Amino acid sequence: MPELLGVTNPVPMHDSAVNNRSLPVSPGSVPIKNIPDPSRVNRPDDRAERQDANAKDRAPRFDSNFQSFVQRLGNLSEITVAMARVLNGRTGTVVSSGMGEGIAEEFSRFMEMLHMDRSQFLQFLSNQMQTGTRFGGALFALLREAYQKSQSEGLRSDILLFLKRYGDYSSSDHIAGNLLRNLNQMARSIPARFGNQLINLIAKLENGMQSGDRAGSLKILQDEILPFMSEYVSRTHDLGRARDLVSLLTLDITRYENGTEQNMLTAFQHLKHHPYFRDTLSALDDQALLVLLKNSLFQKAAQENTFATRLAELTHQALRGSGGPEMQAAFRELTSAFLVNESVYMSLNHHIIPMEWNGRLLFSELWIDPNDKQAGKQSEDETGQRFLFKMDIQSLGFFDLVLTCRGTNVDLELHCPERLGGFSGLFEQQLTRIVTEHGLQARAVRIKTMQRPLTLTEVFPKLFEGKDSVNVKI
Repeated sequence: MPELLGVTNPVPMHDSAVNNRSLPVSPGSVPIKNIPDPSRVNRPDDRAERQDANAKDRAPRFDSNFQSFVQRLGNLSEITVAMARVLNGRTGTVVSSGMGEGIAEEFSRFMEMLHMDRSQFLQFLSNQMQTGTRFGGALFALLREAYQKSQSEGLRSDILLFLKRYGDYSSSDHIAGNLLRNLNQMARSIPARFGNQLINLIAKLENGMQSGDRAGSLKILQDEILPFMSEYVSRTHDLGRARDLVSLLTLDITRYENGTEQNMLTAFQHLKHHPYFRDTLSALDDQALLVLLKNSLFQKAAQENTFATRLAELTHQALRGSGGPEMQAAFRELTSAFLVNESVYMSLNHHIIPMEWNGRLLFSELWIDPNDKQAGKQSEDETGQRFLFKMDIQSLGFFDLVLTCRGTNVDLELHCPERLGGFSGLFEQQLTRIVTEHGLQARAVRIKTMQRPLTLTEVFPKLFEGKDSVNVKI
């Protein structure tokens, strides 16, 4: 009893009650990993659940969606390197080890598209630029200017709503394809007694889409397919792939409904009611708007861009194993690089330029920051453009070219392979000549020996800083 009450004087270091009592954990305890403390921001220690906990070569940080994206961007190989692995040395290929006859023929036709002369290259590059800019033209330039200058939150919200609906409207075929692909994956991933019922609904939906009955297709999706899959998940407690596909299906159904012609026109009518657009958009009725959008440079270029279509078909066959394990791995790497580089986080325009020029294969990436306030550093209010060219030239090696343009003034910085360092004077002379011939002024031309390929965050530092993105904690 006296021991429990602690009425006796404790002997230091010999009191069992004290020795067995757990000491309180304080936020500053080093052995404990990241103890929560509501009064302050916790230190970034080595928590095991962090995605970069094992990355000993980086400073510890708490992960977020944007930071994880930047890390994946740095870990991926260059698209130019991946394209070289896929295409280099395969010119004229008909059949090779592990390659089926069908994909060999497809590959040969794709390689033929790489033969270009000066006029063909200009057309190819023009199509790439136009298909990479959905919101181009006088109308979207006007909306962009209004969004930047206006202080009205209502106007800015209506502009974003119209752009979102136009984006879904112009992607209708792609969204419809996603819906059918996801539904077919559902039918294959659930038991046959449910899958057969779903296949019948898919056939009904596909007939409606092919006939152009968008309202009827939406009714099938919302009133038949979605309730059927929801009931299946609740009855079978299938919390695996089927439930994940239902989530994707719901998102695509929302976009398919949001992108109807009527919804887009309604959003445009809301814009016309704002005083800012009364003088500029009042004469543009619904039919004129539809003609303008359907005949835009983006739509025309998308129809003529057979290169992207052929590359997508070739990638689809290769990833299904038709080209053998080596080609499958190469295309998987190439596809991963495409998906990350075209992420919504990326505030840069990105284009790829694979071609055969004067008997040499050339694989190039072009990155553009169309609104770089740091370009030229003459004024904080002025904006310039910064370009990054990554070129892998057969038998010559890998080049990086950084071009910064403000008005007619151009700065050039070329990073060339070490074995070509002796030609720096020739490179400088030819680059200056090219710039001058096009009516520009070469303010500075620097030739450097490449130690390693430049990263995007080095050339476009604001990408790493997240100045044009929302940094969301996971």
